[in-house]
Amino acid sequence: MSLTFHQLCLLLLASAFLWTLSLSLQQPCDYSQGNWVNDDDSTTFSYPLYDASKDCPFIGQGFDCLGNGRTDKDYIKYRWKPSRCNLPRFDGGKFLERYKGKKILFVGDSISNNMWQSLTCLLHIAIPNANYTLTKQTNQLTVFSIPEYEASIMWLKNGFLVDLVHDKEKGRILRLDTISSGNQWKGFDVLIFNTYHWWTHTGKSQTWDYFQVGNELIKEMDHLEAFKIGLSTWAKWVDSNIEPSKTRVLFQGIAASHVDGKGCLRKTKPDQGPMPPYPGVDTVKTIISKMEKPVQLLDITLLTQLRRDGHPSIYTGRGESYVDCSHWCLAGVPDTWNEMLYAALLED
Repeated sequence: MSLTFHQLCLLLLASAFLWTLSLSLQQPCDYSQGNWVNDDDSTTFSYPLYDASKDCPFIGQGFDCLGNGRTDKDYIKYRWKPSRCNLPRFDGGKFLERYKGKKILFVGDSISNNMWQSLTCLLHIAIPNANYTLTKQTNQLTVFSIPEYEASIMWLKNGFLVDLVHDKEKGRILRLDTISSGNQWKGFDVLIFNTYHWWTHTGKSQTWDYFQVGNELIKEMDHLEAFKIGLSTWAKWVDSNIEPSKTRVLFQGIAASHVDGKGCLRKTKPDQGPMPPYPGVDTVKTIISKMEKPVQLLDITLLTQLRRDGHPSIYTGRGESYVDCSHWCLAGVPDTWNEMLYAALLED
């Protein structure tokens, strides 16, 4: 039976649609591209995922913006909508069942702490009547444990990942090619690393006096070049020390800060894209792509670039003279980072 021209066109269109659908099903969802949508709807309201002041008794003061007097609340009602798929809603009960008896370690700076605090709040609100322990140890390690699930979610403060040593004569030396603290990272089921913001510091906020590569001391170096060398050292450590069958490794991507001329003071709405490339992102992607061991990047840069309104600003509990446009309010943007983490860890 011969087909008419019209029938042939319909058949070709259907074939093209099925081919495109097949490709989309084969490719993992790209959560990094999308836009923020207001989720304040009388029938589908689901954000914020918790009330930090009421539901999270261990929240750090600097992150509890509503508790510190912030009056506008639109910023806690936005949901990240990826362009081609949906980001799964965080299910704390399912997360704990999946990672029962497991140990998860965040390693990084205060932005890593921001994400860790978000995750602990999300897990606590999922099982509010369960016992928990929160301990701060002397080696920069903070441990959140839920005995009922034999689960531990930890944060180890380490802003550079590579070594920062103190010399009596020369001062603080940032050694770009050595990691002496790596044994602290071993024996975990999940590792989530983060480093970037400390590398961009200058002036009084800079925490080193010299860089060192090999035996060479360097007083001045482009900070992003130093970041590249340091991150390459971390990548070599992961390749040499991690067994993928035992430990899942992720890298918490670069969260945008808004310390530029526009700042974040009195910002109440997300910005609109597109956004320019953010420094350091290409370096992270290139280094991870060349690693021998699998490392999954949580690409959070664009979604943070768009959320100038999500910072604590003057609502840190430190008075209105202090404006924080680097960290993030909780509840808020870091909860989306953990929804991305949830999707990554439970997709297997």
